[in-house]
Amino acid sequence: MDISLLNLVRDTFTMAFVKNLIVVLVWLILSYINGTLVATFFKHQAFYEDPRYILFIHMVINDAIQLTVTITLFVLSYIFYKINVSFCCFFILVAVFTTRNTPVNLASMAIERYIAICKPLRHNQICTVRRTHMVIGLIWFISVAPDITDLFVTLATESLSFFHESVFCLRPNVFKDPILAYKRQVFDILYFSSVFLVLVFTYLKILFAARALSTEKMSAQKARNTILLHGAQLAMCMLSYISPSVEIMLHFIFPGRILQIRYANYLIVYILPRFLSPIIYGVRDKKFRRHLQMHLLSYRCRNIVKKVASTNDL
Repeated sequence: MDISLLNLVRDTFTMAFVKNLIVVLVWLILSYINGTLVATFFKHQAFYEDPRYILFIHMVINDAIQLTVTITLFVLSYIFYKINVSFCCFFILVAVFTTRNTPVNLASMAIERYIAICKPLRHNQICTVRRTHMVIGLIWFISVAPDITDLFVTLATESLSFFHESVFCLRPNVFKDPILAYKRQVFDILYFSSVFLVLVFTYLKILFAARALSTEKMSAQKARNTILLHGAQLAMCMLSYISPSVEIMLHFIFPGRILQIRYANYLIVYILPRFLSPIIYGVRDKKFRRHLQMHLLSYRCRNIVKKVASTNDL
């Protein structure tokens, strides 16, 4: 799809207002949900000493950052249309880093479940809190290293005046060297094929372990279901890497609907997958759900006490 075409097409004021209202409302809802999950995690020591929940809350925080950055960029593109290249670089890189983090984090969580079910006697030795923090550092290194080179290449090939210009903030408008597009395709294939193989491996191992150990069937079944949900989440994350090609195809099928296609693509690819993390652990996991309910109940009780106290003061 011609980038210049994306730069020229604009929504009507009413359509732009409705689209921005929807994404901001979604952001507020997800921010409340994620904030509640994070507050529940840090209020109970049992969670931040458990590698499983440490990896989970890291993904929640990562998704919250990704969502905030992409929605901020979405809204700014309507308010200012063009923004400074330096700010655009920052927003795009943070969005790319956090988007890459999610599948790698999913793979780490699947491996932790595999160790817990298939090697239960060694789980406490292998999956320590310290090693989990090291894994999170490795996740960020794996996610940042390939794409930070985009910035270095741009600094080397563009003049400093370029970073003072204003552009419609799309990745191809900022990181323009053609070789960067090929590099991204290679790393996209490498990342997701690796994560896909990890999920398939861990799922099959847990499946065989469940058949062999009748006493662990229930926990193994839950682990299998969790990894299946991780697979669904991974499939949604993969959409972000094929979405440009899908947009081009849909543009030819439905000419004249480029803005609607881009908006639907944004909601499906970047917003919808962020609803899955709270569902996988916040709702399905009994331990976390119990503490989450206690947190919400205590919050409501505090509000009632405050209201009663303010009434008595009057």
